[in-house]
Amino acid sequence: MTRRRKDPLRSFSPQERQYLERLGRAHGLPAALVIRAKVLLGVAGGQSYSAAGELAGGRTRNAVAALVSRFNHQGLAAIEPRHSGGPSVVYDADAKERILNEFRRAPDREMDGTATWSLTTLQRALRRDPDGLPGISTYTIWWVLREAGLSWQRDRSWCKTGVAKRKRKSGEVEVHDVDATPKKT
Repeated sequence: MTRRRKDPLRSFSPQERQYLERLGRAHGLPAALVIRAKVLLGVAGGQSYSAAGELAGGRTRNAVAALVSRFNHQGLAAIEPRHSGGPSVVYDADAKERILNEFRRAPDREMDGTATWSLTTLQRALRRDPDGLPGISTYTIWWVLREAGLSWQRDRSWCKTGVAKRKRKSGEVEVHDVDATPKKT
């Protein structure tokens, strides 16, 4: 005898079904997404939680029930990977955007004490602002700037990775290295 489901799977919208079916057949996406899509499609097809879990690689009935409950409340966001394990996330997307916005702002010589940003001067500016980040380290700033495609140059400036300015007879031009991304990996 099966248990009564406390939170049965809601019906899919046509867009959700199409998206989940496409995810369930995908080969180039993370396995966690494909497995979660297959589990939800199996439950929607009338399979029990245990059978749907077995279909997708041995998930337990409780794990399937938790996924179904999350899907009912969050929709397709429930199949996206979440933070799991390791230290908690300190600087989320908003904090990273805050760092990049401060970097994009031209430094004021009087207020910031510099004409170009270094990691230390950027750290001071971020810590000084009332809506800033009081405990941010230079390593975190460096990492965020690297993720944004910026690198520290020998001439004490930050430049886009793979972009160089060259002098030509016609004037100064910007040259793009098409192999910059493959070189970084």
